[in-house]
Amino acid sequence: MNKKNLDKKLAEWIKPLPQESKKSLLARLSGLKSIYPFNEYEYRLMYLLDKKIITFQEYEKLRDAYVNANPYLNLYNISPRVFGEIWAQQHLVDVDARFKKPSKEIDKKYSGDYDLYLENGKKIIKVEVKACRAINTKLRGGLETKALDFESSEPYWMNFQQIKLDIADAFIFVGVWVDKILYWVLTNKEVKKHPTISHQHRGGIEYQIGITEKNIKGFKKFLVEPANLATTIKAKVR
Repeated sequence: MNKKNLDKKLAEWIKPLPQESKKSLLARLSGLKSIYPFNEYEYRLMYLLDKKIITFQEYEKLRDAYVNANPYLNLYNISPRVFGEIWAQQHLVDVDARFKKPSKEIDKKYSGDYDLYLENGKKIIKVEVKACRAINTKLRGGLETKALDFESSEPYWMNFQQIKLDIADAFIFVGVWVDKILYWVLTNKEVKKHPTISHQHRGGIEYQIGITEKNIKGFKKFLVEPANLATTIKAKVR
């Protein structure tokens, strides 16, 4: 169940309301001030409960259906830094314990310039992690209000930025939708040669790669299942 399905269901429940109640609800919604976690959806549902249009059991059923269909929606509520640096890196460690956090004990020259590493015999493979959330570029508002499901036809742009070349051996790009997470693995060489790479700032040393609904198919050859991430990186780097 996505937001369109939710809106449709609420419209069905609102339909039986007396005309006066409909006008009252619309008037209240037009001037409604929302602040997380109180928003227009919570207000409409409480209104319908109060008018005895729906039961608490119907509300629970709708809530469960929406929560189960959008398991990653909560990732849209965290700040960009926490999402990109803390959640994404720990998520990969949780996916495969072979990914480890670097330190000067492992790499004497380490200065925070890459995120994870993999043991590879006597050497290590340096891994940089980039993560983005798919959002509807047509809408304004908070990220959670612009969040998209994977099958959505709405336009989106996931901009993987602050890419520094020749520092990491491999890159993992993590793309998040409300109902799906995808992982793309590219070596440093593949990132350098990718046709979509561009300077993030004119004359700067940082680059960016954008994935949209128009070019995502071109990244299919880099898609990797989470259980195969470490093995794939080792094979590609070797």
